[in-house]
Amino acid sequence: MTTAAALTYRNEEWKQPSRGMVGMACLITAESAIFIIFVVAYIFYLGKSLTGPTPHEVLDLPIVSTICLLSSSITVHFAVHALRGNKVRWCAGWLAATVLLGSIFIGCTAREWFELIYDRGLTIRTNLFGTTFYSLVGLHASHVIAGLLMLGIALLFALRGKITQHHAERLEVLSLYWHFVDAVWVVVFTVVYVLGR
Repeated sequence: MTTAAALTYRNEEWKQPSRGMVGMACLITAESAIFIIFVVAYIFYLGKSLTGPTPHEVLDLPIVSTICLLSSSITVHFAVHALRGNKVRWCAGWLAATVLLGSIFIGCTAREWFELIYDRGLTIRTNLFGTTFYSLVGLHASHVIAGLLMLGIALLFALRGKITQHHAERLEVLSLYWHFVDAVWVVVFTVVYVLGR
């Protein structure tokens, strides 16, 4: 192979990464640092509350909401796959399922907070556990809500026929954010509801 042919071959192999993917990777890296700080704070202050209630006394395992949120990673994957195949109706269906599952998760979180505040007396000011619990779980919930808003907009575009196969990469970038939110929940669930109880 001549030098010119080798250079041409190398140039054809290398493709510049998309700005959307690079931007999302940077966002996920920054957000990961924030979540790590909140998780470490939760672990550090765990068991240091001088007054109750404690995690063991008030927290129940959020199994249904966890199954819904983790399942939504599968449905958003199928939405991207459908759009890559130019199946906009299927994409809209999978996006609707993702939004529904994410909304169920938020609804379960809201119900849990209502019970914790009004039935069990745990507020953000009750003790260190309350402060760190609501901060960490609330941070995650705010990210879920942001993701649901973006997915809802994508769903509206899909229902109106305003997205095509050419938008698949953008939807994939959004799905990376959603997968990140789900991965963070695995950490939060493990630290707060399994190890912390």
